[in-house]
Amino acid sequence: MNASNFVEGVDLSLYVILGISVFFLIAITFVMIYFLFKYRKKNNPVATNIPHNTLLEIVWTVIPTILVLIMFWYGWIGYKPMLTAPSDAMEIEAVGQMWKWTFKYPDGKVSDSLVIPIDKPVKLNLKSIDVLHSLYIPAFRIKRDVVPGQDFMMWFTGQKLGTYDIFCAEYCGQLHSYMLSSCTVVSEDDYNNWLTSGPNLSNEHPGLTLLKTNACLSCHSRDGSRIIGPSFKGLIGRQEVIIRDGNREEIIVDEEYIAGKIKNPNTSEVETYQAGLMASYGDILSDDDIKNIIDYISTL
Repeated sequence: MNASNFVEGVDLSLYVILGISVFFLIAITFVMIYFLFKYRKKNNPVATNIPHNTLLEIVWTVIPTILVLIMFWYGWIGYKPMLTAPSDAMEIEAVGQMWKWTFKYPDGKVSDSLVIPIDKPVKLNLKSIDVLHSLYIPAFRIKRDVVPGQDFMMWFTGQKLGTYDIFCAEYCGQLHSYMLSSCTVVSEDDYNNWLTSGPNLSNEHPGLTLLKTNACLSCHSRDGSRIIGPSFKGLIGRQEVIIRDGNREEIIVDEEYIAGKIKNPNTSEVETYQAGLMASYGDILSDDDIKNIIDYISTL
């Protein structure tokens, strides 16, 4: 049993292209070696000039053209079904951001890994809130770019129970290689139980849950270590040097400053950190969400 409904078509096109390539690699190598011996200087002390051969020119034009069309055909019949999702497909929003995948389900549940029922068509509505990403599930033979400001989709049917890797296949910044997730294919009953079980993070501080959900911890540590942005540990009350409107200022970080940075991060930047990497969360997080985040940060 294949992991998804697209494995057979994609693999077939790969085998056809690989088979043709290997055949000509061997054939051309053999002909080259044959010519080295047949036309070496000992056998042909005087070179023969052959200006034209109509039959040979037709052959090496027609045969490659036919082979290219064959490879195109097998590639097309494997790719075409990916373009249109079934009308009864279950829709899930997949959001890419530096450096995390987030999946939002129809009932409002959010998770950082994808869970789907077996033999049920799934349509992923792809979005990015910062830079170019690419959602890639190798076992399912599917990959699609996720472009800021544009809506794309990909669909598939998980046909084999198990857990499969999800990667970002487009370089999206310093921690691109850490943008990993998984897709777990489960039975219909297990999926319904998981969907109604509530968030797995229910015992966490709501501010921490929000930080994880919005990939904040990809750039800001909780233990004082330096990543992309300043650490959350001891942040409130800490003295920082910032650049605002081209001017260097010393400030004491307070709740108002953090709330402003979450809503409009590019109004200033902390000195020694790269500017312009953080996306605005003003339209994503509510005032209550921001309050919960600040409340959690104050405990570190």
